Amino acid sequence: MLLVVDFINPLDFDGAGDLAAPAVLAAAATAQLKAALCARGVPVIYVNDNFGRWQSDFQALVAHCRRLKGPAGAMVRHLAPSADDLTVLKPRHSAFYQTPLELLLTQMGTRELVITGLATDLCVQFSAMDAFVRGYRLWVPEDCTAAESPARHRAALDWMALALRCRTAAAATGTVTD
Repeated sequence: MLLVVDFINPLDFDGAGDLAAPAVLAAAATAQLKAALCARGVPVIYVNDNFGRWQSDFQALVAHCRRLKGPAGAMVRHLAPSADDLTVLKPRHSAFYQTPLELLLTQMGTRELVITGLATDLCVQFSAMDAFVRGYRLWVPEDCTAAESPARHRAALDWMALALRCRTAAAATGTVTD
């Protein structure tokens, strides 16, 4: 299962300027990975912040970001969900916290997660931690995530590899089994 975390994002928060360029590169790499995995029948779930709007609508968020210029628009143009993709809105950092994601993954018989998205040291890392405690095998491709600085990106990947036994190899070198 491929999780695409927070790439549908207007980038209107403190630190977004530092995240923007690496986020666009990560979105492009994730789009290539998504195409390869979808060709093998691997399902995709987009898990995205609701940005504090409790009446959020995923497709409205996609449409809003698609109209934006700059990095936010570029990310959604690289990586907009297709009609076959599933979507989940989350209220906090983890894809699992107060969302139906765990039930969805259980019903789909998922054993391994490929987690991509923003930011490596926040929502991706929190989601990976919650996935780890639920017993999933994890792969967080280093080129399919981004953080506000290269140091934060590297530190989060190194921690996930050590503490969560998570593969962090780039998308071109990794594999997924389900």
